[in-house]
Amino acid sequence: MARLLSAVLGNSQRLDGGAMFGNAPKPLWERWISPDERNRIPLACRAMLVEEESPDGTRRVLVETGIGAFFPPALRDRYGVQEPTHVLLESLAALGLSPDDVDVVVLSHLHFDHAGGLLAAYEEGAAPRLVFERARFVVGADAFARAKAPHARDRASFIPELPGLLERTGRLELVEGRTSETLGAGWSFHFGEGHTPGLMLPEVEGERGPIVFAGDLIPGRAWMHLPITMGYDRYPERLIEEKEALLEDLLARGGRLFFTHDPEVALATVAKDERGRFGPLAEVATPTRLAL
Repeated sequence: MARLLSAVLGNSQRLDGGAMFGNAPKPLWERWISPDERNRIPLACRAMLVEEESPDGTRRVLVETGIGAFFPPALRDRYGVQEPTHVLLESLAALGLSPDDVDVVVLSHLHFDHAGGLLAAYEEGAAPRLVFERARFVVGADAFARAKAPHARDRASFIPELPGLLERTGRLELVEGRTSETLGAGWSFHFGEGHTPGLMLPEVEGERGPIVFAGDLIPGRAWMHLPITMGYDRYPERLIEEKEALLEDLLARGGRLFFTHDPEVALATVAKDERGRFGPLAEVATPTRLAL
């Protein structure tokens, strides 16, 4: 099966650099990403589109949807969302696609900066509604359970109405193993608990090796450095162990990472230097229908 990969930008954010780099000191992390006058750093909310060509036609799988534009203006400012329009839909349109052309949406978890793009842009007085009206939705069972019953520490990271909206479509698959009935052959999952319960990272096969959507386990190139974690992570030490295991696995298999939050680069090969530090090689800023 031929597969083509595209990076699809959604709404961008600016978040506090200290929160994004956990216990790393500012003189270290500002070498990688410069903060603005409010100490915020620029972050992408990038989705991964995989178009699969077969004799039966084209299937389009969208991995995540970014933060979207569902917030009212006051919350949009609080969470640093930069654009008032639904950028993900504009980016799909630039590829000649509408939401109805998306067959499957895969979600690593349901924090709003990864799942908010499922919803239509904010309209005063309008109830939240899904914009992908014919897609099937693939979510980890544990991540979905967390969204329905969040902890006090992360309750504000979820959209209360979203689990119910997804359930009512009748097109929701809750994944409990390493594969998905909806996605089928060529797709598998890595799971983690360090960031949030049931974090589910999709891996897609390619002729040049596997590609893993790194989600919030490795949000961007700077977070490939093992000690670097986010203040939003639930168990930083466990996350570091999960990160190391994934990077070692991909290094051995010639794998690549797709970054959702890196402000400049979408795709990179996993490398390791003579000091044993992981880092990116063969970076691709904005792959568009790149053959896998």
